[in-house]
Amino acid sequence: MLTPTGTAATPGVDALEVVRAARRTPQRRHAFVIGGLSVALFGAFAARVLLGDYTITVPDFFRILTGTDIPGATYILMESKLPRAVLALLAGVAFGVAGALFQTTLRNPLASPDIIGVSLGASATAVVAIALWGWQGLPVSGVAVLGAISVALVVRLVAGPHGGHRLILVGIGLAAAMQSVIQYVFTRVDEYDAQLVLRWLTGSVNGVAWPTIRLLALALAVLLPVTWWLCRSLRATELGDDTAAGLGVSRARSELLLLLGVVLVAVGVAAAGPIAFVSFLAGPIARALNGGRTTILGSALAGALIVVAADYVADYLIPDTNLPVGVVTGAVGAPFLLWLLVRGRTGRRAA
Repeated sequence: MLTPTGTAATPGVDALEVVRAARRTPQRRHAFVIGGLSVALFGAFAARVLLGDYTITVPDFFRILTGTDIPGATYILMESKLPRAVLALLAGVAFGVAGALFQTTLRNPLASPDIIGVSLGASATAVVAIALWGWQGLPVSGVAVLGAISVALVVRLVAGPHGGHRLILVGIGLAAAMQSVIQYVFTRVDEYDAQLVLRWLTGSVNGVAWPTIRLLALALAVLLPVTWWLCRSLRATELGDDTAAGLGVSRARSELLLLLGVVLVAVGVAAAGPIAFVSFLAGPIARALNGGRTTILGSALAGALIVVAADYVADYLIPDTNLPVGVVTGAVGAPFLLWLLVRGRTGRRAA
């Protein structure tokens, strides 16, 4: 065979070019997806910070950040708009990455922390600490993390080594048990505590102090690089335990990814409450945009975009009413779950 220059082509070189071209196509698509999600997230973040009932100009935004005190605008930006936007972004990243890890490692789109009880485990322990023990602040966040990890361990032990659909069913059962604990707590608290607990359970980024946001940022600064390093084996993990083991990926690595997903959910819930369906939605959205290929970075950006945009809608959808962000994400996520169940796409059969 002759090349366009008239010289003979080497079969090995042709095959190599075909492989390179096949690799470049998904790489270009992935870059396009990451770029598009980044631009969308930047736009949603800017709208959340600058627009709304009180508009802040871009020059005033940078003046306030550099220390200039503008009466009214400084307080609104630094105590309301900016902390809500930053917390929404960080919590969305945590939930998005965690959901992608669960769904990919367990090879099931229903394997979300929302569905299998991890989020409710954090919620139940936090509610007990708030309503029955009178705790506030960081101790509540600490027990929420412990609750999520404890529920995840119980689900994994009961489901057995292979998990699959059995893990989903065990998680749903344990989630129902955690919901019963929450309902019991409601019967034991007064009206004020009940309103506080209900607001926390719905998931909200309103009224959270900067120290809590800094702790979440620090936790993500530690967890995300570790997750990124371990995710190099994620494509092999998607093929199943036996195939992954044949490719040199140990089961312990998959279990460690699941544990990281649990901790990411726990720190997100501890900071913002169990914002419904973000973990469930972010992974499939990013995967669909990426041509069916899992992308952890895309899931992180999609999760952040969902929470930031949903918080903007929750704040301004109904005049004079500030809804918790979990109300909006729940309204979007529930129909998606029903659609997924109707289509019967409950995941690949476990090995």
